[in-house]
Amino acid sequence: MLHEPVTEGEPLPGGIARVVAVAAEFADAVDRDGRFPHEAVQALREEGLLGAMVPTSLGGQGASLADLARQTQALGRVCASTAMVYAMHHSQLACIVGHGLDQDWHRAFAARIAAEQLLLASITSEVGIGGDTRSSACAVEIADGQMTLVKQAPTVSYGAHADVFLVTARAHADAVASEQVMVTVPRDQAEMEPTGTWDALGMRGTCSIGFTFRASGSPDQVLPASFAEISAESMVPVSHLLWSAAWTGIAIEALARARRFLRAQARRSRGAVPPGAARLVRASGEIDGLRARLGPLIAQFDACSPLTDGPPAMTPDEAGWPTGMARAAALNMLKLDVSETACDVVMEAMRICGMAGYKNGTEFSVGRHLRDIVSAQLMINNDRIAANTGQLLLAQRTDLGTI
Repeated sequence: MLHEPVTEGEPLPGGIARVVAVAAEFADAVDRDGRFPHEAVQALREEGLLGAMVPTSLGGQGASLADLARQTQALGRVCASTAMVYAMHHSQLACIVGHGLDQDWHRAFAARIAAEQLLLASITSEVGIGGDTRSSACAVEIADGQMTLVKQAPTVSYGAHADVFLVTARAHADAVASEQVMVTVPRDQAEMEPTGTWDALGMRGTCSIGFTFRASGSPDQVLPASFAEISAESMVPVSHLLWSAAWTGIAIEALARARRFLRAQARRSRGAVPPGAARLVRASGEIDGLRARLGPLIAQFDACSPLTDGPPAMTPDEAGWPTGMARAAALNMLKLDVSETACDVVMEAMRICGMAGYKNGTEFSVGRHLRDIVSAQLMINNDRIAANTGQLLLAQRTDLGTI
């Protein structure tokens, strides 16, 4: 179960609890200076959490998505940038664990990720393509037993700090834009030329600058499944579910601060209900609604997940996990709902706390939370997602809202 709304939740296991404490200590500095959360990521390494999703047979922790969601949400409460780095890292690790372990190169590399605690980053966006992850302009070229690719990426989150890159490209020079593969590229096989800077409103520690990316390596570094399969079965579900955990963490913390503010008001005015109490009720209900949406989807994914070292416990039908267009629509609508509702909750927290929340440096400050949560509607832009989801809903044959 994810953390209770506006409460401190259950005690965290020791490893992630230490990481959360480190992330909290440096969160304001990360935001103020727009720098990568080095200390928190180093703590993740020291606790073995960058290999959390890797199966235990390969030296990882074999963590479920529910485990990772709890960890991501806890990080989101204290440092949204650290939470987003952790979520994006595991959305990429899911591509290897879910679709590469039957291949010798990727199976050995998964073990290396766990042993060396390598940080993975995604390169899916491209100049001229924008946020459409299902199209590529660049192509993989294979000649004389060597794989090469060149990609113009407008944003690579924490690219200057990652150890490994998972890069999308057309399968070959004659492939159409949607005929894509995903390539695993260790940093020592890449040349990266920065093409921009990162001075953003929020999520400042993700350091998402652009690069001209050049890579060369073995053809075995191309994941054996098509990117269409990887995206639908692993990358999109894991990214949307873990992003949602991070965003709800931000909202929960903002509302927790608002509740502490109201309690302080109530202590000063015995017998009077603080004027912001009605807003707290509404916002708490919105958090409960998000949790009711997110929790079952995570449980369904885990029940039939490909991210296991062995066969899944259930089929998608048995677990109630949607497939095909229904799954894509469900995940898209989750992203839309969480990104917009979490922003509404943080704004309500700001209204409750008033100037004490608006000002930086108070125990009730929620300015950083508001700036960070605004990014949720832009990672992949909600207008694009809504348009795509509308097409999916029009194409579905089932009645909408049936049980």
